[in-house]
This record gives sequence, C-alpha cells and structure tokens, in this order.
Amino acid sequence: MTRQIVSTDRAPQAIGTYSQAVRAGNTVYLSGQIPLDPDSMNLVEGDIDAQIRRVFDNLLAVAEAAGGSFGDVVKLNVFLTDLGHFARVNTIMAEYFQAPYPARAAIGVAALPRGAGVEMDAVLVLAA
Repeated sequence: MTRQIVSTDRAPQAIGTYSQAVRAGNTVYLSGQIPLDPDSMNLVEGDIDAQIRRVFDNLLAVAEAAGGSFGDVVKLNVFLTDLGHFARVNTIMAEYFQAPYPARAAIGVAALPRGAGVEMDAVLVLAA
C-alpha cells in the first residue's frame, strides 16, 4: 500500500514533526487541528465558538486537499480543556455535518498546544 502526504496552505502548517494528513489506500488520517489561523499561525480571536469553527474549517481544508469532504469522515475525535463546551461542539458540528454522522469521541484534557481550548482529528474513507 502506498502512502501519500496531504497538505494545504488553507490550513495551518504543521508545528511539529507530523503531516497535516496521510492517505493510505482509501483511508485518510487527518492530524489534530487546533484553532490556528492558517495565515497568521496565531490562535483565532474570540470565544470557544470561534475556536470550534476554526478547527472545523481547518479540518475541512485538509479533507478537501485529500479529495474528500466531511461526508467522508468516519471517525472524529474531539479534545476539550473544558467539557462544559461539549454542547457548543454539538451545535456547531450540526452546521458542518449531516446525518449519518461519523463515530465520535470527546475527551477532556488538561491542556492543548498554544493554549487552545479545543483540538480535533479525523479519519476519512474515500470512494475507491
């Protein structure tokens, strides 16, 4: 099986030793995205809603660079520094996804890179 590195300038560039995504066959593994603006590489201004939207926008940009969309997401992991924001994730996720929804995990964490309040990663399966 061949591996293909996926990258786009529409999402933040990797800030470590990883790729934005890796495609292996028809499966695409999207690295975790925090709410960085891809142009400035700074955290977005605003509340948790702005952070959640920026993360979804970043993930969508990488999914599209891989030739997919949110309709191809089969698994989504959500990491929150405050699980009290989980209801906001659900509300905003409904703006980006339609049924059938992907499998999902939500995990409370003590801290995230750059002081972000949310990080998400995803797995896509593309049509053969």
